[in-house]
Amino acid sequence: MTASLSHGNHEIVTMQQQLRQQQTAFLANPMPLLDHRLHQLNKLKTALLNHQQALCEALHQDYDHRSQYDTLISDILPCLQQLKYTKKNLNKWLKPSKRHAGLLLAPAKVRVEYQPLGVIGIMVPWNFPVMLSISPLITALAAGNRAMIKLSEFTPHTNAILTQLLTEAFSDEEVATVEGESTIASAFSALPFDHLLFTGSTQVGHHVMKAAAEHLTPVTLELGGKSPVLVAADISMKEAVQKLIYGKCLNAGQICVAPDYVLLPKGKTTEFVSAYQQQFAAMYPQGANSPDYTAVINQHHYQRLQQWCQQAQQGGAHVIPAHTISHNDEQQKMVTHLVTNPADDMTVMQQEIFGPLLPIIEYEDIDQAISYVQQRPRPLALYVFSHNKALQQRIVEHTHSGGVCINETLVHVSAEDAPFGGIGPSGMGHYHGHEGFLTFSKAKTILQRGKFYPTRLMMPPYGWLHRLTMKLFLR
Repeated sequence: MTASLSHGNHEIVTMQQQLRQQQTAFLANPMPLLDHRLHQLNKLKTALLNHQQALCEALHQDYDHRSQYDTLISDILPCLQQLKYTKKNLNKWLKPSKRHAGLLLAPAKVRVEYQPLGVIGIMVPWNFPVMLSISPLITALAAGNRAMIKLSEFTPHTNAILTQLLTEAFSDEEVATVEGESTIASAFSALPFDHLLFTGSTQVGHHVMKAAAEHLTPVTLELGGKSPVLVAADISMKEAVQKLIYGKCLNAGQICVAPDYVLLPKGKTTEFVSAYQQQFAAMYPQGANSPDYTAVINQHHYQRLQQWCQQAQQGGAHVIPAHTISHNDEQQKMVTHLVTNPADDMTVMQQEIFGPLLPIIEYEDIDQAISYVQQRPRPLALYVFSHNKALQQRIVEHTHSGGVCINETLVHVSAEDAPFGGIGPSGMGHYHGHEGFLTFSKAKTILQRGKFYPTRLMMPPYGWLHRLTMKLFLR
């Protein structure tokens, strides 16, 4: 116990020293030029390409089994696309924006310059450890910052490759990685960063925000919640399933924006379940033994998901596997389990599932479905399946969520030129696209005047000129 605490204290001291080193280095170069930033992004791209196979193998080890294409599609490809997009647009983002001073402040020039914040803290979850470390790092570097990255303790093999990758590309004064369990994570979130980005559960997000508040560190929280799928009456169950199933099966549903539950028109459950089973079998013919299907991250989460299934069954719900080969206990793999007729007080309806369980709830009419979403915590994503344009817009306007996909799931996260972020319990702030650059920058207003100083005309003693000015503007 004493040795463990001593080791933890050493890690905390090391983190503090790394932060001070990066802060000192930042002060020596507080406004990196465009060429320097592009050079950093190019180094990161080269290192990522050089280590892509090693990252696939490391994630396979950490999960016991993870599909190589799940890693390529969801972890590595988005980062490479973001690098290309960021390099293409960075020069435009860096240019000061001209603003209008207005008649009251004339003559004056006003502009806004985008200044790096300093050192960015990035806290990474286990489900997409490459994308959720490299993606915010891309934006942080583009904005001219330095970064410290806290990697998940559940992905040690991937962490080793990420650390090697980043060490080859950057010095510790530019980018540093940190590993450790909850004690280290808590200490990391309490460091006086210039901005802290956390991706993870809503529960842990509360603790991160409290720790950051001690230093008034601004935070971006990318959390999760229960992202609903609303299937309207005008679309066939076969089409709806074809368009949503990949969002539930990618990474075995261990995604913060994975479909969490489905709202169906009354009487459509049997048809939906049948279509889901058929489509699942077409994608993964060997069920839980299919090499393209990813495992649950560890035994703890595997048992958690099985316990939730048992609780639902004991509470009167029906649990229907998407394939006859429903489990592979050795590799911790389980196919999607459809939970029909769930009660609101069941764990699967109260907690974010983060795995291959999919509750199904029927509704009488669309107003009831919209109300169901409105009365629950605002989710990170909302998925609408309908070809009725008026209904699509009505659902968008009458619900709140971090983002919306219409006749699609997940892929809005990869929209390079659009912000991504939650709302309320599902998070705050954005870090994709131009909005991400703004998140990691200080928009500094600069008002400039020459030799003529009109403000002196407004100084006391107040008289006729002040009365005339107030008469002109106070209307």
